[in-house]
Amino acid sequence: MSGRAQKSPTPARPSATIVVLRSAERHPELLMVKRRAGDAFGESYTFPGGVLDEDESAACKLARGLSTDEANTILNLDAGGLDYYSAGIRELFEETGVLLARDHMGNWAAGESWSDSDRLSVDKGLLPWAKFLERQELNMAFDALNYFAYWETPLSMPARWATRFFAARLPDGQTACHDGTETTDSRWLSAAAAIQQRKDGLIDMPYPTVKTLERLCNFASVGELLDWARSEQDAGVQMTRPDFKRTPVNY
Repeated sequence: MSGRAQKSPTPARPSATIVVLRSAERHPELLMVKRRAGDAFGESYTFPGGVLDEDESAACKLARGLSTDEANTILNLDAGGLDYYSAGIRELFEETGVLLARDHMGNWAAGESWSDSDRLSVDKGLLPWAKFLERQELNMAFDALNYFAYWETPLSMPARWATRFFAARLPDGQTACHDGTETTDSRWLSAAAAIQQRKDGLIDMPYPTVKTLERLCNFASVGELLDWARSEQDAGVQMTRPDFKRTPVNY
C-alpha cells in the first residue's frame, strides 16, 4: 500500500444551464453561445448557464410555477432546488438577454422594459437579481423549465461543476443577443447542424454539450422535444459523471 495520501477531488460547483428552443422549418433550433477566451470552456460553444450565486434564494421569492418541495423532488435534493432554477434563468438573462419571467397578468417579459446597463449591472453583481425582478414587477417562470439531464465533471479534473440541464421555449416577442463580454458570439442551430459544424472544425464544444446535442437530434418540433424533456424529468434524472482514463482535451 502506498504511503502517499490520496488527494480528495475538487468539490463540484453547483450550476445550471438552459437549452433555449425556437421553431424552425425542419427541426427545432437551439441557442448556443461562445465563451470568451480564458474562461472555463473558453472559445467553445455551450448552452447559456453558470454557477449558483449566494442571492438566488432571495430571488426565488419572485417566481411562480414551482414550490420548494416540488423543485427538491425533481432535482432529488434535500434543499435548495429552486436555486438552480433561479441561477439558470439569471445566467440566461445575463448572457443572452432572454428573460424567462412573466408579469402579474401572466404575460412574458418585454425586452424593451429594461436597459443594457440593467443587464450588465445584474451580471456584475451591482444590481441584485431579486432587486432587478422587483423593479420590473416580474416573476421568474419556473414552470417554463423542463429538467432533463445532470452532468458532473470527472473526479480527476482540477476544476469541477455539477450542472443541471433544463430545456425551455424562447418566449414570444423576445430575441437573443450575446453580451459581448462573457459570451462573444451566439447562434441558433439545430442539434444536427451544431454537431456537423463541430465535425467540420468550425466550432468547438465541451463533451457534455456534444452528448446532449446527440440526444436532441431527432425531434421534429419544439413541443415534441419539450414533451420528451418532461418525460425525462418525470422518470427521474440520473447524474452522469464520465470517468476518463485519459483527460480529454476539452471535457
